[in-house]
Amino acid sequence: MINIGYACLILGDANISYKNCTKKNATYDNLVKIIDHNLSSLEKAIDYNIKNNIKLFRISSTIIPFGSSDINTVKWWDLFEQKLTSIGKKIKDNNIRVSMHPGQYSVLNSPKSSIVEKTINDLDYHTKFLKSLNTDKTHKIILHVGGIYNNKNAAITRFIDNFNKLHPDIKERLVIENDDKSYNIQDVLKIHKHTNIPVVFDNLHHSINHNDLRDDLYWILKCIKTWSKDGSRTKVHYSEQDINKQRGSHSKTIDINIFDGYYSSVKKLDLDIMLEVKDKNLSAIKCINTFILNDNKLLEKEWNKYKYNVLEKSQVKYQEINRLLNNKTDYNPKEFYNLLEEAINLNENKINSIKALNHIWKYFQDITTNKEKEKILKCIKDYQKNKISLLKIKRLLYKLAVIYNIESLIDSYYFIF
Repeated sequence: MINIGYACLILGDANISYKNCTKKNATYDNLVKIIDHNLSSLEKAIDYNIKNNIKLFRISSTIIPFGSSDINTVKWWDLFEQKLTSIGKKIKDNNIRVSMHPGQYSVLNSPKSSIVEKTINDLDYHTKFLKSLNTDKTHKIILHVGGIYNNKNAAITRFIDNFNKLHPDIKERLVIENDDKSYNIQDVLKIHKHTNIPVVFDNLHHSINHNDLRDDLYWILKCIKTWSKDGSRTKVHYSEQDINKQRGSHSKTIDINIFDGYYSSVKKLDLDIMLEVKDKNLSAIKCINTFILNDNKLLEKEWNKYKYNVLEKSQVKYQEINRLLNNKTDYNPKEFYNLLEEAINLNENKINSIKALNHIWKYFQDITTNKEKEKILKCIKDYQKNKISLLKIKRLLYKLAVIYNIESLIDSYYFIF
C-alpha cells in the first residue's frame, strides 16, 4: 500500500495560512495570537487532507514562532492543549501520518558546541510539538546529517556521539536522509549501522550525489531494512529536477509521466512517499487520483477547479478535456492531467484570457455595485491595451469573490496560476 503526501503549505485555499513575526514583535500577546491562528490553520489543513484522501503531511517547523528559542515564553503546550488534542485526534482517527523537518541551521554534527546546543533545543521543540498532538513515534522528525568540516569520518563520528546524548523521546522520532552535497545514501546507511536511525531515501539528492549506479529501488529496499526494528512504515522523499534552475531545485509540479515509472517500481511496497515539489498539495492530489484512487468524480472535481486556467490558455484543450470527462466508461486520469498541463504551460493568450475573464465576470455582474462594475470593466479594457497585467485583474476579482462569498471561484485554482 502506497501513501502519497506533501510538505507544509496548501495552495488554493485562502482560509489556510501561517503567520510569523520578527524578534522585535515577539511579545507574549502577539505570539499567543499567532500560535492560535497557526493552530487553527493546521486544523484546517488536516481537514483539507481528510477531504482529499491525503494520508501523509509535513507540518511546518514555524507553526510555533521561535519554538526552540528563549524568546518565546508562551507555554503553548498547556495554553492550547485542547486545540492540540483536537488536531491530534483528527490525525489519528483518519490514519494521517505527520512529520516535521528542522531547517538548515539545525546541525547535529557541528564542531561548535553552541550550534549543537541550539540543534538539540530545536529537536526538543519538534518532539514536544509532535507529542502535544498525542502522536506516537511513527510520526517522525527528518534531519540531514550536516556538514563535512574537512573531515567526513570525524563529522560522522561527531554525529553519532551527539545522537547518543539525545533524550530517548527525540531519538525514537529522528530519521536521517541522504543529501545532494555531503552525505550520499551509503554514508547515511553507514550511520544507521551505528545508531539504528531509520533512513529516508531521497531520489533527487541521490541522482546528484552518488558513487554507485544501482537503481533507486535497490536503495529503497536497503532503506526499508533500516525501518524494520523501528516498527514504522518506510518513508521516502520524491522530487523532480526543475530544468530551468540549478541542480537540486525542485520542479514546479510532478510530471505524471516521469512519476509513473517511479511508482511502477515501488507500488508493491508498503511505502509513504513525501513529494517535495513547488505546487505541494496540487501534485499530491494529482498523483493520488492517477495512481491510487479510481473515481471519475474526483477528476470532475479537479476539472471544476482548473477549467478557467485551461480556458484562458486554449479553447481546444478545454474542449478536449470536456470530451474526455464526458466519457463515463473510461477512467483516464493520466490523459486528463497531461492535457491539463499542456494547456497551463502555454504562453499567455490575450484573446483567450479575456474570454476567461468574461466567464468569471458573469458570476459578479448581477450582484456587484456600479462602482465595482466600472472598475473591473475598465481593468479588462486596460488589459486589452496592455496597460495593466492579467495578474492585477485576477487579484481584484478574487477580492470580489471573497466579498460576495462565491465558493466555486474561491476554491478555483484560477487565481493562483
